[in-house]
Amino acid sequence: MVISNKRSLTGRGGALLAVLWLSAALSAIAFSLANTVRGEVERTSTAVDSLRSYYLAEGGVERGILTMLWGLQNQLPPGTPYRYGPANPVLQFSFPSGDARVEVIPEASKLNINTSPAEDLFRMFIALGVEGGRAREIVLAIVDWRTPAGFGPFDEFYLSLTPSFRARHASFEEIEELLVVRGMTPDLFHGGYDRDQAGKFIPRVGVKDCVSVFGATDRFDVNTAQPPVLAAIGLAPEAVAAIVARRRLQPFQNPGELGAFASAGGPGFGRLRVGGNSIFTIRSTARLRLGNGQFSDLRRSVAAMVKYMPDGYDAPLHILRWYDNAWIP
Repeated sequence: MVISNKRSLTGRGGALLAVLWLSAALSAIAFSLANTVRGEVERTSTAVDSLRSYYLAEGGVERGILTMLWGLQNQLPPGTPYRYGPANPVLQFSFPSGDARVEVIPEASKLNINTSPAEDLFRMFIALGVEGGRAREIVLAIVDWRTPAGFGPFDEFYLSLTPSFRARHASFEEIEELLVVRGMTPDLFHGGYDRDQAGKFIPRVGVKDCVSVFGATDRFDVNTAQPPVLAAIGLAPEAVAAIVARRRLQPFQNPGELGAFASAGGPGFGRLRVGGNSIFTIRSTARLRLGNGQFSDLRRSVAAMVKYMPDGYDAPLHILRWYDNAWIP
């Protein structure tokens, strides 16, 4: 009788232990499933916010294009608070779903990759922090790429790669062609971020922010040209630093304001201008407005390269290029 009771208690203890193990396993599965579901919900929410930010940024580009067009045609609606000008290259638009910061960048603020002298390109690469020997190699490769020529040492190098190719030996059609030029790297082309002395990330300008197939050949917009471009056209380092500091506080309104920098400007001073020509990159960076009224940390940038046409053409403007993901230096 005693033995039977012991067996009964042992059986009950084993069943209880099995139930406990089963409960623990089910709890672990439920916890894992809950984490997975929460992660998927957060990823979906982020994807939705990213998509909304994209369309908000796209709306900023379209609004910027129209605002510039109306300004050129003197058709801005009465009371419009946003007006582009050489001294006002940034437009701020507020929409019900968020805000968009629209930058208007004249292509006249960049070097023309097809016509710029090798000396200008060399100074630009040095200002970008490229070592002298490597900068010289890249410049020679760029000149070789855009120059009609027969088979040469650069072609021999390109043919040794996998996949192999030959230099175009004609004008660059897209600035991204530079990515396959000998000596160029994605990091140098796109730019990136570095840490300052305080440990904060600061943007680093890339080659694509300094050159364009529609770039200027003689005079460059002083308000939007990147510091390496200012150095490339022959401005002294002190003049570059002074110009960047001045325009950060107050953009230049007219060419007369440049006179204060003439003495320190060096040979490149005469190559400065205020404003662009007819081709602009309009870049919009959007931030969604959250339910509590604050802005989301998520940002999305979209850009378009636009050519404004004179009277008599089929359309007042042509969109030359569209960037779904625009890099902000």
